[in-house]
Amino acid sequence: MKGLWRLLRRLCLVLLLTGIGLASPVLYVETMCRGSGVPPAHAPLSGETRPQTRTLMTYPEWHIVHAYDDYAEVIRTGDPHDFGFLSAIGGFWSSLCTVSAKSAELGPVDGATRQMVYVIGVSFTAEMLMKAAYEEVPGRIATWIRGETRAPLDDLSARQAAGYAQFLQQTPWYLYDFRADAAALAAASDDRFRSRERALALGIENRARASYAGMIAQAVAATGQDDPTLQMVVSGLPLAALEAQEGVSVLRRLDAGTEVETPRYRALTHILADWAAEGAEFIDIAGNDRIMFTALSHRPQEAGALASLPRQGHGDTRHLFLVPVADLAARLRGLDAAGLRLEHIHDY
Repeated sequence: MKGLWRLLRRLCLVLLLTGIGLASPVLYVETMCRGSGVPPAHAPLSGETRPQTRTLMTYPEWHIVHAYDDYAEVIRTGDPHDFGFLSAIGGFWSSLCTVSAKSAELGPVDGATRQMVYVIGVSFTAEMLMKAAYEEVPGRIATWIRGETRAPLDDLSARQAAGYAQFLQQTPWYLYDFRADAAALAAASDDRFRSRERALALGIENRARASYAGMIAQAVAATGQDDPTLQMVVSGLPLAALEAQEGVSVLRRLDAGTEVETPRYRALTHILADWAAEGAEFIDIAGNDRIMFTALSHRPQEAGALASLPRQGHGDTRHLFLVPVADLAARLRGLDAAGLRLEHIHDY
């Protein structure tokens, strides 16, 4: 009985230390990443107004999307233990610190947004740590047994990782069919040790993700999903060009331009890039006059960037830029000349 009590106490201690470790980045951001500034005066033109700070606070969630893309690129030709799990975790919290401090210049960040960012950050950290613990030891041993020649399930799991990363560009993660991936791995497994190991390890991971995703989907259904569209005021393009864009609705004409409703997320990046190339100017987006975008280059730093983060597997660097909405089109048109490639425009 004493031995059982001792085991329970040790388990509680481990859980306590784990909880403290996962919570410590949150405490650091809350206490050490506070900025200062006065939000600029701005008269919204769009019929819909969203908090301006959200253009910054959407980045941490996209950092996770980018991390999965990096992981897929690394294992396309390498092995999971080649991926820097700790670097991915560090990039999340360091970027969150940067955008949290900068957000003071745009206004307060509401409690619900902070809570959401912290929850996904802690979940991402825990997931990366568990995956690192497996891939750095048992997974690495399995590759030693396999040898230099990749097993079919190495390539299949790499394709699945790439598909998942692409899925996240426009669709919430909890809608992904993880069980289908687990079934595909089991069906493709053969008698090779590496194949059996991948089918078992990744099968458990995918089924665990599927169960968690189901709970999140139910919670989202109960509270309501975020609006998949936003409104903006655009000038410089004829009405026919705006109406021709898939998913775009023209709402009304204003003195400053035309108010339209567009899709959000990855689709919005393509729309704004196309319109800028055609000569459009953006006057107001969701009632805001500042917006953030990320661009890629092979230089480790870029002038004016809020932060610069190296991408794993790609050999380049992601740069975060916060610009006036009125300057966005010109900045997009000037990326090629500056040696930059647009990655994502962060809406609200």
